[in-house]
Amino acid sequence: MKKNMVQKGSASRRNERGAALLECSLVIVVFFMFVFGVMDFGRAIYTYHFVSNAACEATRYAMVRGATSTDPVTATDIQNYVKSITPQGIDPSALTVSTSWSPNNAPGSSVRVAVSDNFRFMTPFLEEYQVTLSDASQMVISQ
Repeated sequence: MKKNMVQKGSASRRNERGAALLECSLVIVVFFMFVFGVMDFGRAIYTYHFVSNAACEATRYAMVRGATSTDPVTATDIQNYVKSITPQGIDPSALTVSTSWSPNNAPGSSVRVAVSDNFRFMTPFLEEYQVTLSDASQMVISQ
């Protein structure tokens, strides 16, 4: 009788031999999706922080270089400035920089700089999606 029960137990274990492998593979897939999601979220915050800071820095750059300064700037100069301060991990050619003066580039007028970047995900199954991260800054021209 005892021998029969032992045989039944080993037979049932044989039938479930691949279950652990299947469960482990499913858990690993979910775990790595979570890890890549956290990494993408960190990259998105890093990119947004740069975009926001670049808009502020570029506005300040334009504010002190108005029409009456010794070196007045153009929209192209501001775009080149933003691309020159781009850190590692962000593609400068993917940045969009737009500058507008209201009403002109003279002291007392305002300058507005908007910077945006099309953020692409690394996470599997989300690679084809992109999010536009953008920010703008506006200041009064002092020189």
